[in-house]
Amino acid sequence: MGTARNGDIDIAYEVEGPEDGVPLLLIMGLGLSMSFWPEGLRRELTEHGFRVARFDNRDVGSSTRLTGLGLPSPLVWVTRRWDGYSLADMAGDALAVLDDLGWGDAHIVGISLGGMIAQTLAGRHPERARTLTSISSTPAAHIGRPHPSVLPALIPLPMHDRDAAARRMVRIFRIIGSPGYPRDEQLIAEAARQSFDQGHDANGVRRQLAAILSGEDRRPLLRGLRMPVLVVHGTEDPLIRPAGGRATARAVSGAKLVEFTGMGHDLPDALFPAIAGEIADLASLRARRGSAT
Repeated sequence: MGTARNGDIDIAYEVEGPEDGVPLLLIMGLGLSMSFWPEGLRRELTEHGFRVARFDNRDVGSSTRLTGLGLPSPLVWVTRRWDGYSLADMAGDALAVLDDLGWGDAHIVGISLGGMIAQTLAGRHPERARTLTSISSTPAAHIGRPHPSVLPALIPLPMHDRDAAARRMVRIFRIIGSPGYPRDEQLIAEAARQSFDQGHDANGVRRQLAAILSGEDRRPLLRGLRMPVLVVHGTEDPLIRPAGGRATARAVSGAKLVEFTGMGHDLPDALFPAIAGEIADLASLRARRGSAT
């Protein structure tokens, strides 16, 4: 466990896997702490030889809560403008973790909001990204918009106890999760309890959402990428629909798009070996390119 510093912001992180493993950074999605990265997927990655780091984004988990910014105006949905913080700022938090670990570069893997942060990091700081893996994400907020049926369940609400937080998170994943795979609701509930214990702030989720809505269209950044890129998406994702993943892949010359039938906006246990294998293959491609230059 460690704490990285980005200006006045503390970013809590954890690292696991072989000490001499290949550096890999995981970036989690909207409103979720690093506890939501499944242990089984992390184990698959470490068994592939990765040294895996994950962290809490600002405004969630054990990282700094920017309560002084207050509640973003609902007008953000219309104007797409917010002066609080940006995805580039959140990418700076990820870079601070790399710096604190002493990693000059790493394989970058992000899911949902984390995929947007990973895209921003790779586009703005390509020297720090060996490869980019974007999971269940989009290059722009207007591409792959959520199905209207999921929106009411995703409105952040104050939670007054850890069990209520766990029940709500289980309900959310029943709506956005994978219809084609079983779901371990006990693990979801436990991750939600851990996150609640670290401190619950519904306005923090709203601030992260404002950063998404006010974010730039990243396709021009992505077109300039030269590192290997993997895009993973579920065919049944109702939160960021498949158009988001396809647009990401189209923006990068040579990107590999992997769509899993029956996968929604989560990480099903049954797909851990396949997802980790795709990430390992991507890393091997980068290694082969490096040895050839």
